[in-house]
Amino acid sequence: MITVLLVDDHPLVRGGLRALISSAEDLQVVGEAAGGAEAVALTEELSPDVILMDLSMPGMDGVEATRELLGKRPGTHVVVLTSFHDQGRVIEALRAGATGYLLKDCEPQELLAAVRSASRGDAPLDPRIARLLLPTSTPSTVDTLSGREREVLLLIIQGLSNKQIGRSLGITERTVKVHVGNLFRRIGVADRTSAAMWGRDNLA
Repeated sequence: MITVLLVDDHPLVRGGLRALISSAEDLQVVGEAAGGAEAVALTEELSPDVILMDLSMPGMDGVEATRELLGKRPGTHVVVLTSFHDQGRVIEALRAGATGYLLKDCEPQELLAAVRSASRGDAPLDPRIARLLLPTSTPSTVDTLSGREREVLLLIIQGLSNKQIGRSLGITERTVKVHVGNLFRRIGVADRTSAAMWGRDNLA
């Protein structure tokens, strides 16, 4: 069962999300927070697998909350769910450690799929958000990849899972997830298939 924490200052939004997520047999809402500070406290208390995080909230906003709670619970996966889609806000949230970014007008099944994807360590991005990041995804991006990111990408191309990559490189699965998330953001892709295609096109 994948446990989910909802963070949004609008009760109506949280209610709709709870109803949607509760309709899935493999997902469970374990808590709700109306603000960033409450989200940090509930994350420590409930240890959810995935957090759906709004950005614009009074007091501590979603970016600050993401940064703080991941500092305390680095294994948690934060998926931003917001109406903001300007590049600056996207980059700010991803730099804070969010693994995914969805817009509130996405399809219900897209949101459920994103929660499942994030729980596996993938980086679900709304296609519109991915397009904002794509201009940086050029062959020259190859030069910005670290040696470890290149190794991870080569193994993704071979179809290996995070666990298999960890065994191959002698690092933990959690560390692999961090590299995969950084890699996805750096090359501007949303999933492993796109990363593999990008790697095949751009790695010598």
